[in-house]
Amino acid sequence: MTIDWDAEAAEKAGYEHFMLKEMYEQPKTVADTAGPRIKKNDIVIEELGMTDEEILQVKKIHIVACGSAYHAGVSGKYVLEGMARIPVEVDLASEFRYRDPILEDGAMVIVISQSGETADSLAALREAKKRGFKVLGIVNVVGSSIAREADNVMYTWAGPEIAVATTKAYSAQLIALYLLAMKFARVRHTVTEEEFSEMLGDLRRLPDQIELLLNNKNRIQRFANRYIAAKEVFFIGRGIDYAISMEGSLKLKEISYIHSEAYAAGELKHGTISLIEEGTLVAAVATQPALFQKTISNMVEVKARGAFVLAVTCEGNREIEKAADYVIYIPITNRFFTNSLAIIPLQLFSYYVAVGKGCDVDKPRNLAKSVTVE
Repeated sequence: MTIDWDAEAAEKAGYEHFMLKEMYEQPKTVADTAGPRIKKNDIVIEELGMTDEEILQVKKIHIVACGSAYHAGVSGKYVLEGMARIPVEVDLASEFRYRDPILEDGAMVIVISQSGETADSLAALREAKKRGFKVLGIVNVVGSSIAREADNVMYTWAGPEIAVATTKAYSAQLIALYLLAMKFARVRHTVTEEEFSEMLGDLRRLPDQIELLLNNKNRIQRFANRYIAAKEVFFIGRGIDYAISMEGSLKLKEISYIHSEAYAAGELKHGTISLIEEGTLVAAVATQPALFQKTISNMVEVKARGAFVLAVTCEGNREIEKAADYVIYIPITNRFFTNSLAIIPLQLFSYYVAVGKGCDVDKPRNLAKSVTVE
C-alpha cells in the first residue's frame, strides 16, 4: 500500500523540535480533517458507512482509547451527549478489555488511536467484534491494524507525527468527534438548522483561531520560564474543561517530568485541596458559560490557600481577572469546540517548560510513540 505523505512531513523544517513543528501544523491538520467532510451546508462522512436510519437506531456509544486519545474521547462524550443526546461511555482500552463490558443492542463502539497499533485498543476492538458489534476506528495511520480490522475507518488526516507526545493527532481526533456529533445531531434533530449552520461556521474558523493562539507563543514562553523549577502543577476544570485539563496535565508530565494532576474542579474539597500550598501553580480552564461561576469559585478557594492561578478562558470573560493571577484568552467559539483552542496554550506551556529544563522534548524517557505491548 502506498501512503501519500511527502518526505518533508518527516523533517523538522527549521523548527527546533518535531513537537513544535507539529503544534504549528495544527491549523492545517484541523482544516484537512474537517474540510473534505463539510460539503455545502452539511456534514458528509462517507466512511462512516451508516444510513440515517442506522444512526437513528444507535442507543448508546462506547468510546475506547488510551492516553491522549482517551482524553479526546472524554471530550467526545461531552460533545456527543450535549449535541446529539446519545448516552456515551468512555473506557480506557486496558480496562474495557478486562471488565467484561455490557454491550446491548443498539450500541456502537468507537476505537480511537493515532498509530492504529495500540495493543489494548486493538484487543478492545477485537472483543467488540467478537460480540457482534460494528466498530468505527478513528485512526491517523493508513493501513494500520485498527484501520484494517475495524468495520469502518474515519481517518484523521494529520500526516506523520514524529514527537512521542501527541499534539496535532489529538487535535485531529477532536475534529473527527465534532463532525460525528454534528452529523448525529442533525439526523436525530437535536439541533436546529440555525444552530447547525452556526456550528459549521465556528468549525471553519477554528484553523485561523488556532493560528492566532500559536502566534501568541512569546507571552506563554515568558510565563513558562517562571515554572521551570516547579515540583508539581494542578489542572482543574468542569465539563469539557475537565477533559482539556486532563490532556494539559498529561502533556506537562510526559515531556517535562514535573508531577502534574488534573481534577474535576468540584472535587477539590474532597481531599485534593490539601495538596495546595504557597506558590503551587494551578491552571484553571473556564470556557463553559454554564460552569464559569462555579469554576471561579474553585479558583478563589485555591488562591486563598496560596496557589498561583493561571486561567484559560474565552475573550470577554474579564471577571476572571479578579480570581486569577495570570489569564490567557482564547477566541470565542461554540462551547462544544473550546477544547480545540484551550489546549493550544497548554501545549505551548508544557513545551517551553520542558525546553527550559533541557528535556528531550521529542523523545521523553521511558515512553514510546506506539504502545504495541500491554
